[in-house]
Order: sequence, then structure tokens, then C-alpha cells
Amino acid sequence: MTDTRAERTALLERIAGERILILDGATGTMIQSHNLQEADFRGSRFADFPHDLRGNNDLLCLTRPDIIAGIHRQFLEAGADIIETNSFNATTLSQADYHMEEIVGELNREAARIARAEADRMSAETPDKPRFVAGAIGPTSKTASISPDVNDPGYRAVTFDDLRLAYRQAAEGLIAGGADLILVETIFDTLNAKAALFALEELFEETGERLPIMISGTITDLSGRNLSGQTAEAFWNSVSHVRPFSVGLNCSLGARELRPYIAELSRVADTRISAYPNAGLPNEFGEYDERPEDTAAMLREWAESGLVNIVGGCCGTRPDHIRAIAAAVEGIPPRPIPVIEPRLRLSGLEPFELRT
Repeated sequence: MTDTRAERTALLERIAGERILILDGATGTMIQSHNLQEADFRGSRFADFPHDLRGNNDLLCLTRPDIIAGIHRQFLEAGADIIETNSFNATTLSQADYHMEEIVGELNREAARIARAEADRMSAETPDKPRFVAGAIGPTSKTASISPDVNDPGYRAVTFDDLRLAYRQAAEGLIAGGADLILVETIFDTLNAKAALFALEELFEETGERLPIMISGTITDLSGRNLSGQTAEAFWNSVSHVRPFSVGLNCSLGARELRPYIAELSRVADTRISAYPNAGLPNEFGEYDERPEDTAAMLREWAESGLVNIVGGCCGTRPDHIRAIAAAVEGIPPRPIPVIEPRLRLSGLEPFELRT
């Protein structure tokens, strides 16, 4: 393991310039395969907690760390360069559903610590292929742009500052636990994402330590827009000011449906492009049937077309998917980062570019 975060960042930047990086697959899908019961989520520490805890996957970092470590290990063995922490819902806003807001800092710290230990172990086994940890921050269960009350369109269940504070607390724990990057992911509301990015910039400025930021939005349907109504290009215009390590899309759609929106981002973004689609679209039972070789074949075509720098999987993708994806893109050079002419670029729901 490289001694400092700065050295690890430099190493990551170098490797990203040499080959397509592999992200891991769906932690949630892997957790579901264990058929865990209420007692697994409670452990001994929360045996008498007065509220139901089953389904609080982030809590497993405290009560079943063996399972979380095992999932990380499987994805690393499948070829993942970057593993995501099990912290998707480890914010005060999302943990309020389980009445567990008080342990959010610990959840994030332990999620990063577990992933860090597994990444370091694998890096020691394969020194020619170092592994990295992305501290995952999900979108929370609230939206800053849309009213949850159809009778009061001006009402908001959360404020920008509520989100900023929640994201900051999560990031502080992830950094303390040893994350190499921060991944703001599955963004359905761009205003939520901007609160997260503002919180990260505040934190970096105060601590004097900057981590690479990965940004990943989600296109909610075939309209090509996120839930708050933005197209992929407008979304990029909204977040490009933070100069992220990568921008991309994940979740909601399979690779076949996601391709045009990844191509749109690849055309306009002067940074790396990440993509981790679902294993196809869900069937009538909410399960994902797409075979690893099918997902991998589509992502290989993306790579050959020069669209991507980082690929992996979201809902329904298991280690076999990641293994197949890694093999499919091996030897294909990463997308060259384009030089985009500086112009005034703004965004509402659509992008606006001022041309003279």
C-alpha cells in the first residue's frame, strides 16, 4: 500500500491513463443472496433496539462485517480495481427511516475501514494491480427539487443545508475510514448532488486534503432525463465546475438502454466517463436476468467505440458479471479525455451554450 493518499491519487491517475478501470458490482444484490434475517441486522449490539432493522444494509458493517468483507473480496477477485463502500444509505436522512441517525459517522467509517482492509489485502497479493476504495454516498431518501405532496408543489421535505450537512457527515466518516475517492452516486436530483459537492468542497478546503470525486447520475427512464428533469448534457453542465475525476451514469437502465446517454456524456465531458448499468431491466418479479456475457459484450462495444474510462455493474450484477466485463475490456485503451473549447455553458432542464 502506498503511504499517503496523495501518492495513491497520483497512482490512480496514472493507471486511469493506461487502461479502462473496473468498478465492482451490486453490493445490495449480493447481500440479498445471503437471505439475512432480523437477527443478522441486529447482532448483539442492537438486540434490544425498539425498531425493525431488517433491510438496513449499511448496518451490516457493524453487525455482520464478515459478510461485507466477503462481498468486497469476491468483487476484487473478479477483477475490480475500485470497490465501493457499503454506505449507500449511511446518511442521517436515510438512516432516519430506521431511527439510527446517531451512528451515521460510525457506519461510514467502518464501511470504509472494511473496504480498505480488503483492498489492501488484494493489493498485497497483486502488487502489479493496486486496488482502490470509493466512499459511496447515495442520493438519500429525500429530494430537494420535487415536492412529495401533489397538493402543495412548493413544499420541500428537505433543504439544501439539510442535505449539505448530511453529506458532509457521511464524507467525514468515509475519509476517516480510509477511502481513496468519494463517489456521489445514483443521482436522481441534481440539486441533491450539488449539495453533496458543495459539502465536499467545504470539507476539502477546511482540511487541506482533496480526494478525487466520482459523480454518477441516473437516467430514470427512456426519456433520457433524471428525476429532476435534466438531460445528461444539462446534468454535466450543472456539476462540471468541481472538475471531477469522472462523471457517468448508473442504475435504472441496462446497458442497451443506457448507451445513448453515455455517448452524450462522452461527447461533452472533459473528464473520464464511468458507466455501471444494471444487469438489464428487471423482470416481473423485480429480478435481473441478463447474463454476464451479454452485459460484457455490450460494454466491450462501448469501450471499442471510445466511450468509457471506468466500467462496472449496478443492480443485479454479481462477481461473474464483473469478471466477464473485466475480460471483455482488457487491452482496449481508455477513452481519450477530449479538449473542450471553453464557452459559457448553463443548464436548466436543457443545456445552453453561448456561441459568439
